[in-house]
Amino acid sequence: MPDFPGVLILAAQRDVRRDMFDAFDHVGFRPILAARDVAQAESLLLDEPPLALVVLALEADPGRVLGFAHALRSRPAYRDTPMIAVVDDTAAMDTRLLAPVFNDWLRRASIRSELLPRATRSIGDATTSAAATPAAVAQESPVAAAPASVTVPALARHDLASRALSMVAALAGCSSDDAGLADGVATVANTLEFDVVSLWAFQPEHEEPVELARFCAPNLPAEGPSATQQGLLKVALRGDAVVALESVRGLGSDALVQTLELGAYAALPLMDERRVVLGALVAGRREPVADAATMEAALRTGANRFASALELRAAREQGRARGLLDAVTALPNRLLFNDRLDTNIREAHRTGECFAVMFVDLDRFKSINDSLGHATGDLVLAAVARRLQSNVRASDTVARYAGDEFTVILRHIIKRDDVLRIAEKIVQVMESPLMLGDGSELQITASIGVSFFPDDASDSEMLLRHADEAMYGAKSLGRNNFQVYASNPDTMQQQHVALKSKLRHAERNNELRVYYQPQVRADSEDIVGMEALVRWEHPELGTISPAFFIPLAEASGLIVSIGAWVLRTACIHARAWQEAHGFNLRLGVNLSAVQLMQPSLVETVADILAETGFDPQHLELEVTESISVKTVPNLVESLDALHALGCRIAIDDFGTGAASLDYLRRLPADRIKIDQSFVRNIGVDPDDEAIVRATIDMAHRLKRGVVAEGVEIEQHLDFLRANGCDELQGYLFCRPLPQLAFDKLLNERARILAGGLAPVDHA
Repeated sequence: MPDFPGVLILAAQRDVRRDMFDAFDHVGFRPILAARDVAQAESLLLDEPPLALVVLALEADPGRVLGFAHALRSRPAYRDTPMIAVVDDTAAMDTRLLAPVFNDWLRRASIRSELLPRATRSIGDATTSAAATPAAVAQESPVAAAPASVTVPALARHDLASRALSMVAALAGCSSDDAGLADGVATVANTLEFDVVSLWAFQPEHEEPVELARFCAPNLPAEGPSATQQGLLKVALRGDAVVALESVRGLGSDALVQTLELGAYAALPLMDERRVVLGALVAGRREPVADAATMEAALRTGANRFASALELRAAREQGRARGLLDAVTALPNRLLFNDRLDTNIREAHRTGECFAVMFVDLDRFKSINDSLGHATGDLVLAAVARRLQSNVRASDTVARYAGDEFTVILRHIIKRDDVLRIAEKIVQVMESPLMLGDGSELQITASIGVSFFPDDASDSEMLLRHADEAMYGAKSLGRNNFQVYASNPDTMQQQHVALKSKLRHAERNNELRVYYQPQVRADSEDIVGMEALVRWEHPELGTISPAFFIPLAEASGLIVSIGAWVLRTACIHARAWQEAHGFNLRLGVNLSAVQLMQPSLVETVADILAETGFDPQHLELEVTESISVKTVPNLVESLDALHALGCRIAIDDFGTGAASLDYLRRLPADRIKIDQSFVRNIGVDPDDEAIVRATIDMAHRLKRGVVAEGVEIEQHLDFLRANGCDELQGYLFCRPLPQLAFDKLLNERARILAGGLAPVDHA
């Protein structure tokens, strides 16, 4: 085997990734970059020279992977690099969409026998061929012959294929609700340049099919002909496709074609797995299509996506009718909860996020039923449901799991302490007397168990089992409290030792990543800053939650070197963005208590600023409020020295520590960051709303800026804006992004500003 520069392999499933890795490892490919998702693949490519081969598995998120492949192909360094697609054994993949980008493709089952021969052949073809575009995709067969070298036709076809891939990637993220379907229809129209696109579906309560979503070009009527007037639609709803993209033929009496004077159209049936027609997708344009085959393939792929969305939509409606909601509390029942938990796990595997599961069990509920009757017991259950829902966010899930047992999913967890505060608040809320209809009071309490994904388990069964074990631990300690799951101490100690050992090599092995989450002005929502957040992507263990490895790094002292690496890397990236776009965005970097205790901290920061050329006035060092002068005796002096360098200081997680107002007054802080545990309760808890108002007012009286963390819904935004909060940070605007994705975000901002607005220096 020749000495190849290297190969990138991407597969969401670990066994698929392992099979591909082994195929190349056994014959000496070096390096072999293994990624589980697009974000990790982008990160791996940052520090590597152009590779000899790229192999992408189209599994959990094929649209996004196809979009990544096309974006990679557009880069000069990868214009001629062979790319191979691996398709799931049972996937109904329209391989014509692969042709503009991939040189070859194979099924998942053929990896061990076919991947290496095809890779060798593709690399050989690339080194001997002067063609600037990839070869045609091989036809499907158990052992396919070498693909013929067919040059992709002219630019118009390549441009259409590019737009088709963009459409597939965008549709992969559309939901099945009304807004998601409308976005999907608009995506098809805009990316494929159709003048009209409409989505129709059969509805149980309507005799005629209903138009769920419609897009029309601005110069066309907003409403189209009825279903009974459209011959194209009738044919598609019978299960037959009508495609006339090169020139209009037949069906001249169709009202849609006549009214809009269409020169090309298509009507495709939307079917479920049993070939039952659920609806239809109708698309038309004034001008014919130059490359009808590629356009038809793109439309059929879009139709398949809409069919899946309608099938999911119908299944959910039928599920509600069959009783996925508990009759007493109107909460999701066990079946629906388990489905949502599995969905959260799949999403967390892709994003690397942490979430928590709670098991809530009412104490001595049986005695209430026995003494007061089941009617009173039902009133208690309904009241408990309301209390649970009022203390979590809209994005969280509360369910009645069985009897007097409730389960909760708390999403988007940054710090474990946030979950503990919620659990403590639920325990306190449950203690409030419950008023019965006869005027009497009833005292109820609850025992709560908590487990975390992925630290305690990575599958739904074990997460629930661990939360249940923790709940019984709470009962054994006298009830009316909460406990967090703790595995066998010896086993946990061994895991911590092993993980610390891996963490020592993480920086050297290029496993650490810096992600960036934008901070925006409350009034204009323009980006004015960003917080640098460290992520650990281990090649075997996957993405390890910061809530888990940061405490290990602090306990072992590794946080000193990791913190310096994060600061240096973030300054390099921020300086590059300044030079590229002229944006003087503020960069926030966290300092831990261990770092603050280092005598050389100020010197380290000064050296990094000098080395990277980053202006200290744009650097904001964040110190958590829980750090005190008792744990860090030289805290005020160190912060004064950093302030003297020109750096700004922010107090992070404000409201969760025990610092006195006098202590806060003495700190040289420029900004206060309101902790997300208070922000998430806006609209839920009046006490937390009062704390947020008071914090904003106090900060402004002390002439300090205020940033609110954890802004997730419009209600948070409206409240914070109305109460004078300066800046906002949270999922409502953007989740933390890897460097390349954040760079694209800034490129888009630069493009918008170039349309007439000059960049503003918000430093």
